[in-house]
Amino acid sequence: MSTSASELGDRQRRALYIAASFGGRLFRKMVWYGIRVFLYPYFRVKGKDAQHLDIPGPVILAPVHRSNLDAPLLVVQTPRMIHALAKESLFSSKPLAWIMSALGGVPVNRGAADRDALKAAQSLLEQGASIIVFPEGTRQLGEAVGEVFDGAAFLAARTGARVIPVGIGGTESALPAGAKIPRRTRVRIIVGEPMELKNSDGGRVPTSVRKAFTEDLKQQLQKVFDESLEN
Repeated sequence: MSTSASELGDRQRRALYIAASFGGRLFRKMVWYGIRVFLYPYFRVKGKDAQHLDIPGPVILAPVHRSNLDAPLLVVQTPRMIHALAKESLFSSKPLAWIMSALGGVPVNRGAADRDALKAAQSLLEQGASIIVFPEGTRQLGEAVGEVFDGAAFLAARTGARVIPVGIGGTESALPAGAKIPRRTRVRIIVGEPMELKNSDGGRVPTSVRKAFTEDLKQQLQKVFDESLEN
C-alpha cells in the first residue's frame, strides 16, 4: 500500500492546515499551557526521559491506554506537534472540527476498514510527523499490558518511523471509563527508549519480523508501565 500526502482526504488535509495555521498554533499553545498550569499540579504529574519525544523524523508514540487523560497529559511533555487519529463524529460541527484540528486531531472514518486509518497514519509519518498510536487499541483495565496489535510495527516497516513506548500510571484511577469528574491522584509518565524496526534481509519487512517487533514492544511497554506505577 503506497500512500502520500495527496491521498489524504479533504477533511484530513483541512485539519492539518488548521493545525499549522497561526490561529491553530496559538490555540494549541494556550490549551497546552492550561494543562501544564492546572492539570499537572492537580495530578502531581512527573515525567521521566521526555527528551526521547524530541527526536527528529517520523515518530510513533505508543503509550499504554487506561484513560481519556492519557493523550492530553502526554502531548505536553514535548514542544513537538503530535497528531492523533480521531473518529469523524468528533468533527461534526465547524467549531468542534476547528478545535479538534488545532489540537492535532485528524479525522478518520472509524466505520470503515482499519486500512483507511493506516493510510492516513502512514501519510502523516511520510511527512515526518509525530503521531500517537495506542498499541492496545481501546482503553484497558489493570496493570498488565493487554494484547498489542501490529499497527505500530506495520507503520514503522512502511515509513522507517521509530516507535517510542510510554508508560502512564495513575490515569485509570484519576479518570476511569464512565467517570465525569477526575479524582486527584498521582500520575507518572515514563518514556522508553526509541525502538527501530530493523530488517536484516533488506527490502519488504516480512510478517515474522513485524510480529517479533510487536512482541518486543509489548515487553518494553510493560517495563515502562510497571515503572510508572511505582510509588
